[in-house]
Amino acid sequence: QKEFLGITDAAIHSNTTEITMKISAAFAALLASSSQVAAFAPAKLSVRYSTSIRSVTAAQKEFFGITDAAPALSQDELKQMVGYKSVDDYVKSGMVVGLGTGSTAYFAVERLGQLLKDGTLTDIVAIPTSIRTKEQAEELGIPLVTLDTHSKLDVAIDGADEVDPDLNLVKGGGGALLREKMVEVCADKFIVIVDESKLCDGLGPGFPLPVEITPFCHEHTLRTIAALPSCEGCDAVLRMGSSSSNVNDGDEIAITDNGNYIVDLHFKEAIKDAPTMATELKNTVGVVDHGLFCGMTTAVIIAGSDGISVKE
Repeated sequence: QKEFLGITDAAIHSNTTEITMKISAAFAALLASSSQVAAFAPAKLSVRYSTSIRSVTAAQKEFFGITDAAPALSQDELKQMVGYKSVDDYVKSGMVVGLGTGSTAYFAVERLGQLLKDGTLTDIVAIPTSIRTKEQAEELGIPLVTLDTHSKLDVAIDGADEVDPDLNLVKGGGGALLREKMVEVCADKFIVIVDESKLCDGLGPGFPLPVEITPFCHEHTLRTIAALPSCEGCDAVLRMGSSSSNVNDGDEIAITDNGNYIVDLHFKEAIKDAPTMATELKNTVGVVDHGLFCGMTTAVIIAGSDGISVKE
């Protein structure tokens, strides 16, 4: 501190006016170098850096107790933000709610449980889209029903693996694509929650497209899918190990909650016509359903470095 201000030991004892002037001048210079000083407290100056203030030396920051800006939010923190916002903004008391599956949907289910527990929401029933979501909801005390008794939902909330500019989605990385689509197609509103890494210019290259197929003659079905005109150039891979991950993590064929297999379609180029591919896949005998969710999205809540945005 003495070195930074140019103060000698003698001056400390004999010239307090000089010291005060030097401190004031140094502080004024420091503030002048930044247009984004967020707050000042006697013991601490918290600064969100502009480009200019990056030139402040370590000695200056130490002297004034300056802290760097808060670190960027983690991906889990971004997921929590959109998960909580989706429930806060779209779920009202008395609704039937579809509960998605996956690491982002987890936080929406968590938030719904919180608001039911504290009484903010009442008279809610929910339909889970997987066994693991069902287990989470039960642990949180969320009343559950099924499509057999409630074929019409007010809102469904779920994540996505990819979102294109037309709000078409790739879903099913977690293996729950059939139940997700069955529930979410019945909702008046389908709210998709993602962080900005899931946005893309075209579906396909960024995340494999899962297709759920019957175990019977699955190799035949896999070859049939790969030969479809809309799937030309894809690499069709049978999912192995856990059905909740498209990473090969076992020697046994992955089995979904419905007792089926999953083929992951890997594309090197963007899918040219997602709705046409969706139709061709659905019309293929042996295919149960696929992870293209086209024309279903009401809104996408996006968490990014600049905050939360909503696209409709």
